[in-house]
Amino acid sequence: MEHGGDLTRAMEQYGGTRVDWLDLSTGINPHSYPLPGSVTKTAWTDLPARAGQERLITAARRAYAIPDHLGVVAAPGTQLLISLLPSVLSDGPVALTSPSYTSHKAVWVREKCDLVELSSIYAVPESAKIVVLVNPNNPDGQLIDVKSLLEIARSLTDKGGFLVVDEAFADVVPGSSILPHIAGENVVVLRSFGKFFGLAGLRLGFLAGPKTVTENMSSILESWSLSGPAIEIGTSALKDTDWQKKMSGQLADEMADLTLCLSQNNLSVFGGTPLYALAGLRDASKLHQALARRHIWTRIFDYAPTWIRFGLPGSAENLERLSDALTEIQAES
Repeated sequence: MEHGGDLTRAMEQYGGTRVDWLDLSTGINPHSYPLPGSVTKTAWTDLPARAGQERLITAARRAYAIPDHLGVVAAPGTQLLISLLPSVLSDGPVALTSPSYTSHKAVWVREKCDLVELSSIYAVPESAKIVVLVNPNNPDGQLIDVKSLLEIARSLTDKGGFLVVDEAFADVVPGSSILPHIAGENVVVLRSFGKFFGLAGLRLGFLAGPKTVTENMSSILESWSLSGPAIEIGTSALKDTDWQKKMSGQLADEMADLTLCLSQNNLSVFGGTPLYALAGLRDASKLHQALARRHIWTRIFDYAPTWIRFGLPGSAENLERLSDALTEIQAES
């Protein structure tokens, strides 16, 4: 699977219905932001007004500490923004960190760009004009410090290039975002809404960067790319700092419980964020299949046969279900 989260394949192969499955294949918060008591009727019936979109952008600026000199554009998910990056950035050789979120590589390959995969961000070739990385990285959670990112960005800016930073999981790693530190560097930052707020189906994401880039992206997206409900709910959630602080603490606690559960079942956790844990074992596919037979869906990776990723179970009962399944599988083997 290219991405987690779609149980269709799991049900086709292992049976059951959606309610039978414990889906741990994504890095999406299992505790979604509480939807407002009612989305206004006009959000459903009227075309989205500019004023509402401006309120959403203002809320995003404050939530993500985006400097005033940068532009911001909202879109129906960062996946769409990723696919459009080649259309708004300069031509030139592209360097991507690997392994990472596979969609980044896919869009540049599709455009037939000169592409270099980097095992280390500290080994960017001199020829690269665009560098793309996920920070914290998906799936291993590796974090590059802001100072190093800015140094890379400045070297790219000097030759008319860009640093692209996908901060899909930065909400749960305080201090990881480069956004508050950007001055005149050519940095483009992607922020996902759905992962931390647990509302992936809302389809909302943001791109911040030089205004020439965001203006070009806006012209491609054209009018009414966001739904009225997405604008209203997104604005409400981004302004709700009390919920965000409380949720960050809860996710950290639940990840500690998940890590302990995996460790007690002889799984070595070597990476992740408060939204997912990456563990290693000799044959990840075998464990993935054994859990799937018990209707527990995890995430494995073609390029790393010893890796298996677990999202948060979301409740004590679900964590116990996972623990019991792992104990049973160990007993069988």
